Amino acid sequence: MATFSAFDGTTLAYHVSGQGEPLVCLPGGPMQDSLYLSDLGGLGARRRLIMLDLRGTGASAESADPAGYRCDRLVDDVEALRAHLGLDHLTLLAHSAGTNLALRYTEHHPARVDRLVLLTPSLFAAGITVPGGTRHETALLRRDEPWFPEAFAALEEIMAGRATARTWQAVAPFRYGSWDETAQAHHAAEATQRNEQAAALYGSEGAFDPDSTRAALAAFDRPVLVLAGELDLNSPPSATAELAALFPDARLVVQRGAGHFPWLDDASGFVRTVEDFLP
Repeated sequence: MATFSAFDGTTLAYHVSGQGEPLVCLPGGPMQDSLYLSDLGGLGARRRLIMLDLRGTGASAESADPAGYRCDRLVDDVEALRAHLGLDHLTLLAHSAGTNLALRYTEHHPARVDRLVLLTPSLFAAGITVPGGTRHETALLRRDEPWFPEAFAALEEIMAGRATARTWQAVAPFRYGSWDETAQAHHAAEATQRNEQAAALYGSEGAFDPDSTRAALAAFDRPVLVLAGELDLNSPPSATAELAALFPDARLVVQRGAGHFPWLDDASGFVRTVEDFLP
């Protein structure tokens, strides 16, 4: 683990593993410890992974100003990391909610971004919404799974605005391509890795400006990989395709049989896809 100072003096941590060209990784959650990314299915054997713990998560200090957890404010933390690493340009990999931060960073510092890898991306920063029907159709792809009846009933409760701790727990199998022991352990660890207070502020008022972000993405001419999971309820392929279409030079890949964490569902296929994209 190493540390650096953010723009406001907050001490932030990052973790380096692997070898090769640097790949700066932004975790999702939102506001989840980067530990859940592990080595991204073995990608660290080919790349030097630099995993940032966002403020208030993992080994990073909490923000003295609660507004510092807002997505747009975190852009300055990423820029501070770039300067600390002495890199003129960043190749950024972002997962889920971390994609919002990657998009806003690209909006504000386009000349500092060499390439983007966006994994099962959250779509809020781009102003893209996922229709309820699309989520239902994606969920029905799992109808033959033994856990499906309970999980689907819970999903309908959530979509009807009646979410509870029980229903969120019940839909967890939908997040993984296979609800096996690895997936269950990964999900169980999440409870101790997420800063709920920070997560509640991540997307608060002012965090996103979709019109500005979309205009910036349309002008961003560097290569972009957008990777969707075929079975991902959070970021279904059709909605993810809308994000890819905002860029002049984006490649959309749908990983078959994958949920929201594609490196867990098919590590070798995932690594091959990312490696084929990176120089």
